Amino acid sequence: MKLLLIDDHPLFRDGLSLLIQHRLSLPDHAALSLLEAGDLTEAAAVVQAHPDVKLALLDLNLGDRQGLDTLKQWRAIAPDVPVVVLSADDRPATIVSAIDRGAAGFIPKTVQAATMQDALRRVLAGEVYLPELLGAETWGDGDEPLAAEPAPAPPPAEEASPESVLGLSERQLDVLRLLIEGKPNKEICRMLVLSESTVKTHLSAIFRKLRVSSRTQAVVAVARAGVALGPLSRRP
Repeated sequence: MKLLLIDDHPLFRDGLSLLIQHRLSLPDHAALSLLEAGDLTEAAAVVQAHPDVKLALLDLNLGDRQGLDTLKQWRAIAPDVPVVVLSADDRPATIVSAIDRGAAGFIPKTVQAATMQDALRRVLAGEVYLPELLGAETWGDGDEPLAAEPAPAPPPAEEASPESVLGLSERQLDVLRLLIEGKPNKEICRMLVLSESTVKTHLSAIFRKLRVSSRTQAVVAVARAGVALGPLSRRP
């Protein structure tokens, strides 16, 4: 598994690199290769040289791009690479906006070392990580607040499957994973070889079962459930 860390502070990259490579482990003892870039220009070159990068950790403030525009530009550079924002700006509005713009998670740089380690472990295992400093009301979209009743409860056992925890079918999980990765409906249709109407039907079922009404709320629901969705089933 190739992971790309994009941050303009070499000392921070060095520290996080040591943490990831020496203190974290992947499921099934998979090998982890950590690539680094100091800005988006370097990141674009790395992705071109390594098209099999599986995940990016992105700081929002780089030398060649600042703020949420950094995430927008990254999505244009590598739309097929899931990205988790890693930023010192942990304001609720920033976190929500990052998820709205296609981030598959958000790890504040302000967290303690142990929390950072746990967050990275969960992200590398395929889970969605969001900070716990936000109340449920933060995630409402306009006049449609997130349901007060929590979406799926955490799995009762480590062996519990995503299907049983979230109450979704295998195909719905495929759609949900691509949704979390920031893929638009047309891209989901292409990747899963489904019609647009079928994808919309799956999305309606996903939102209903998770008791949410938007993509952002779906990401939050998966984060709260603490479940790793795993790879696509790749079933035609």
